Amino acid sequence: MTEKDQPRQPTHRAYSVIRRDGQDDYWLNIGLVFPHKDGAGFNIMLQAYPLDGKIVCREIADDDADAKDKPEPPSQKRSSRYRASSARTG
Repeated sequence: MTEKDQPRQPTHRAYSVIRRDGQDDYWLNIGLVFPHKDGAGFNIMLQAYPLDGKIVCREIADDDADAKDKPEPPSQKRSSRYRASSARTG
């Protein structure tokens, strides 16, 4: 499949889940997932590699489609203090 055949909209986001002692896990967005036209596979476009070798792919929610970079899926929780500090660096 060539790049020009790739769908314009990704269907999933790729994350590296970072475990943190005494805190919620941090979901680091490392890329996007595009389905093949025939529906039999995916192209995963990564901007970084996970240190532990594990990639979690989550479907992009309708309310998340316009976001440039969300640090975690909407179902995950973080403290507001951490969310504010990561927004400045991301």
